[in-house]
Amino acid sequence: MNRWDQRPRELRTLLNPAFCGLLIARAVISYEERSAKPMPYSLVLLVLPISLHPATRAIFKSKPRAFLTTILSENPEIQIGLAERAKGLMPYSMEALSYLSERNMIRVSGQGGISIDASQVMKSIKGTEDTKSCQTIAKVLGKKLAETGDRATVYTSLGIRP
Repeated sequence: MNRWDQRPRELRTLLNPAFCGLLIARAVISYEERSAKPMPYSLVLLVLPISLHPATRAIFKSKPRAFLTTILSENPEIQIGLAERAKGLMPYSMEALSYLSERNMIRVSGQGGISIDASQVMKSIKGTEDTKSCQTIAKVLGKKLAETGDRATVYTSLGIRP
C-alpha cells in the first residue's frame, strides 16, 4: 500500500481510514446489538468488500428483511469477485481498524471478537447519498451476519475460504 500522500485522490477519498472505520463501526455495532456478542474478526473483513460494492449494496437494499443465506442463494452474482475484493481491501480494513484503535473506539476480546464504543459513533447516518448507502448497508450487514451466527456458514455461502 502506498503512503497516504502518494495515493490517487479517488483512493484517498473513498478508502480513507475514517470512512472505512465508520463502515466497520456501523457493522460491528449492529452485530453487537443483534447478538449481544462482539463481531468475530474474520467477519469484520467482509464489511468493506460488501458495503463498498454498488451492485451488492443494491441487492442488500432490495431485500431488507431476508436472511443473509437467502440473499446469497438467490443472488449468486454476489460471489463474483468478492474474494478478490476482500483480499484487495484487506489493507484498508487493517488501516481502518488501526484508526479506530488509535481513537480508543475498539476493543478486542480474548476470543478475537471486535467491539466498538457506540457512544463515539454518531447515531444518525449523514453524508452524500453514496456514503449514506454504504453506511446503511454496513449496518444491515452487521445485523444479517449476527442472525446467521456461524462464520463458516457465512464464508461458505459467500464462496470464500477464510
